[in-house]
Amino acid sequence: MASSQHLIGRRAALGGAALLAAAPSARAQAVPDRPVRLVLGFPPGTAPDVVARLLADALREVWPAGVVVDNRAGAGGHIAAQEVARAAPDGTTLLLGELGTLAMAPSTYARLSFDPARDFAPIGEVASIGFAFVVPAALPVTDMASYVAWARGQSQLFMGTFGAGTPGHFGAAILAGRLGGKGEPVHFRSTGEAMTAILGGNVQGMFGTVALVAPHVQGGRLKALAVTTAEPVAALPGVPTMAQAGIEGLGFVSWFGVVAPAATPEPVQAMLEAGLRRAMANPALRARLQEAGFRPGDGERAPFATLIRTETARWAEVVRATGFRAIE
Repeated sequence: MASSQHLIGRRAALGGAALLAAAPSARAQAVPDRPVRLVLGFPPGTAPDVVARLLADALREVWPAGVVVDNRAGAGGHIAAQEVARAAPDGTTLLLGELGTLAMAPSTYARLSFDPARDFAPIGEVASIGFAFVVPAALPVTDMASYVAWARGQSQLFMGTFGAGTPGHFGAAILAGRLGGKGEPVHFRSTGEAMTAILGGNVQGMFGTVALVAPHVQGGRLKALAVTTAEPVAALPGVPTMAQAGIEGLGFVSWFGVVAPAATPEPVQAMLEAGLRRAMANPALRARLQEAGFRPGDGERAPFATLIRTETARWAEVVRATGFRAIE
């Protein structure tokens, strides 16, 4: 029995150490000795994709073996999450997860093919971004107060979302409650479809990430009435926060972070965190994220684990209040 346990322990130790490159001294930084695949559940051009590609560029300077971004779009990010949850826990397959997948999914879906709390090891937060509530430019409103007054006088009102169970969906649900039940959500299969709908005036409101909607606001095709962040954002000058606009309970942001399969050995998790922290300290990466409308994270494990736990509890209450429940 002792011999068998020793063999199992030796194999586990070797498996955990396989990813660590030989270091010339104990103080040298260990790095992956094979390319790392960074998986995300959304298509090119979306906010998660922007974050993933900016991060991958910075990580390639830290991890010479390379980083490959792998878009596995579909099912609101669940296909990618399931794939990484079942991947070999050797540090070569990571997920760029986000609020919806890592914190909202347990409450919004009756059945999930993965469990964020059980199946992933948090490595670190990369970025966060707020939302703006936007309306078609032709809508006869100028701010949230005039929108509320206008909306209450409509017999029918549609709000676009990027999919059921997403932050924008629940933002719309909360706002609809402020409008006396006005505001039927219309769930689109992609951000492109949702943007086409609101730009064409087919829906009369939508919560979109600041990075996505800002160019259309600046171009005069949409009006931004308020942002969901705690403070106004530079990309949308003059646009108040929801609280400043007199709408309480609509402060939220989406965040993005790296997680590994839960069984990833502790030394490998520590190595991944060290690399992520180095990448996130890169001034060029931080500047590029800020230019794109994101707030850079710190890449640390403990704060990210806390964020996931607190956000999971917070959104569980929101989802419960809306009565929404989906089956994956």
